[in-house]
Amino acid sequence: MRKNLVVAIDGYSSCGKSTLAKALAKKLGFIYIDSGAMYRAVTLYFLRNHVDTGNEDAVRDALQHITLNFHSRDYESHITLNGEEVSDEIRQMYVSQRVSEVSANKLVRQEMVKQQQRMGRSENIVMDGRDIGTTVFEDAQVKFFMTADPKIRAERRFRELQSKGDTTTTLEEVFENLAHRDYADTTRAESPLTRAEDAIILDNTDLNPAEQLEFALRLVHRHMPV
Repeated sequence: MRKNLVVAIDGYSSCGKSTLAKALAKKLGFIYIDSGAMYRAVTLYFLRNHVDTGNEDAVRDALQHITLNFHSRDYESHITLNGEEVSDEIRQMYVSQRVSEVSANKLVRQEMVKQQQRMGRSENIVMDGRDIGTTVFEDAQVKFFMTADPKIRAERRFRELQSKGDTTTTLEEVFENLAHRDYADTTRAESPLTRAEDAIILDNTDLNPAEQLEFALRLVHRHMPV
């Protein structure tokens, strides 16, 4: 029986999983683990080092040279790749275009799941991703599955890119990228994106961040010790 409380948040790209997870962790005083950032950081390393995901030996060797860590600054969770802060770079479109391919790799997923389970062994955590409630923490006490209208998701992601200084990527490109990632995430052989049977669906098409946080908090509080 798990003693620490785990909140697992799964769902499609650009549904606001990270926004909700960060807000929950801050409100509850839990540790936030961004599993998507982990896969993006691995993708960045693979791109920089020209690692062929079809070459098992190359992937296995590369994973031995990757150290990921999270740290908090200004109430935000940041990730380092071998000691380098890469939180902004991993959100660039050239990484987004390859992350589904890298995250579908069996060796990559096995290594990341091991690291994620280690992180959630004793602390109260909130983790978001694609397979948190179905693979990483099947015994999580609270599970959410987030979704939203694809057009709304694309607009949100487009605004995020613009806020980070990306003036070249078009809304159409973002929409196509999300559609590609949805297909890749839901059809891959290794831990595909799917809703856990006991996960609560959270469609935030018409919800703002405060409203979705209120909805989630009500459910999490039911599992908090009295």
